[in-house]
Amino acid sequence: MTYRMTFRGAEIPAEPGQSVGAALVAAGILDWRTTRKEGRPRGLFCGIGVCYDCLITVDGARAERACLIPAADGMRLGDALETGDGPDTGDAPGDDDRDGAAQHAEEDGDDAAHP
Repeated sequence: MTYRMTFRGAEIPAEPGQSVGAALVAAGILDWRTTRKEGRPRGLFCGIGVCYDCLITVDGARAERACLIPAADGMRLGDALETGDGPDTGDAPGDDDRDGAAQHAEEDGDDAAHP
């Protein structure tokens, strides 16, 4: 059975056992939020819940990690910090406007901001 989710008005298929993030990437959607300061795209990066780049709203629950949430039939997906008044994509913990690879390379050390 293929699940059907909705993201920005589009129907997204998902297979049982797939995460929300994996289903979005499989559908060709590589980013679903932006950084606050410079509007840089963010989506799936680490895929294991450590980096917080994949934050998304799932059925009204804000700032969920798309890589950890199992896909389910009928899910409504939105921008990371979306409210009823429209998207507010916000930043994830540790987000800034450095190049993503450089930022994550620096965070591989003893950065207390990440679990």
